[in-house]
Amino acid sequence: MRLTLGFLAMAALAACSPAIPDSGATVDSGSGVGFKDDTTYQREKAAREAALAGEALPPSGAVSSEPLDATGGATAAARDPEVAGIAAEARAALDAAGSEADPVQASPSNPPPAVVNGVGISRENSFDAVGSERSIEEDAARIARNRAQYEVIQPEAIGARPGDVGPNIVDYALATKHPVGTQIYDRGGIGAIGAAGRHERNCAGYASPDLAQLDFLGKGGPERDRMALDPDGDGYACGWNPAPFRRAVAN
Repeated sequence: MRLTLGFLAMAALAACSPAIPDSGATVDSGSGVGFKDDTTYQREKAAREAALAGEALPPSGAVSSEPLDATGGATAAARDPEVAGIAAEARAALDAAGSEADPVQASPSNPPPAVVNGVGISRENSFDAVGSERSIEEDAARIARNRAQYEVIQPEAIGARPGDVGPNIVDYALATKHPVGTQIYDRGGIGAIGAAGRHERNCAGYASPDLAQLDFLGKGGPERDRMALDPDGDGYACGWNPAPFRRAVAN
């Protein structure tokens, strides 16, 4: 009686428990864990991720079954029949010419041989090449002929510069120390009247400030300035600057 009541109680509890939803998984007899095998799972996972990314997997027939060559790609004949025909013609030409050596298959791991006798490479740098072409005596005679062609020119003393050659802007630049714009000489008096206009007009007549400074020094400058080339009295005419000459000596 007790056994019957216990069985009935267990049956009632089983009837009240919620049903486990069907996961839809196919039982795999090989794995024994109630899930699909790993190969099928990985294939379906890849298809699902590709669909989510908006990409479609290529069909199974899209992957070529042609063998790969030594570089890891499909063979030339498999890629293009025309390439295979050209290769066959080249090999036939080599066989007809009696060549027993196969063409060099150049690659990063098998680079082509270095060219040692190309145009522009001197054979004089190769001891073996020179030794096979001439003897030591011939080399000595060649060196003697080359030495005979050299002409050694002895240095000569620099001639003295004549004393009266006119003003020299280099000497003047090195003899002065004050910068441009520093008034040293008085430019007042009658000559100062209209000096600005005369300065612009007269300076425009020189091709360069160096020529203006030479003419300025040759006509009494820097003390006198009859042509208003130096209205500010710094001793430098028409914007001439002695700084480059000073820097050249300093360096």
